[in-house]
Amino acid sequence: MTTTSPATGTRGTSEAWAGGLATFAVAMLLITGMFQMLEGLATLVDDEVLLGVNGYVYELDLTAWGWTHLVIGAVTALSGVFLIRGAYWARGVGIVFAGLSALANFVFVPYYPVWAILIIAMDVGVIWALVTYDWDRS
Repeated sequence: MTTTSPATGTRGTSEAWAGGLATFAVAMLLITGMFQMLEGLATLVDDEVLLGVNGYVYELDLTAWGWTHLVIGAVTALSGVFLIRGAYWARGVGIVFAGLSALANFVFVPYYPVWAILIIAMDVGVIWALVTYDWDRS
């Protein structure tokens, strides 16, 4: 419900809250993407940063994990940049890559549990914010 006052032209609380939700979505998209890139860089620079897990079903080479997180993080952060610039398509890209980020971190839990769970929680917040905000009204 829009409650713009004709006399002052100010927005009501519901519209201001929705604008805050969009700002939250973009900020979290950027932060999550940068965290993913840092995770990928740390793994690429030094394989000893993460402990190998023997017998894990989704066991991959740690260099492969590093590249996976670096690429997902870069695309996630770029979608945040394009959302700031007003590109509507970046919303879909952000949702998809936040979902891929959550999936990659779910599989990554045995290697770095606290970090992976933190990123998954942030990804869920990003997806929620991107899906619930009415981008056509902004």
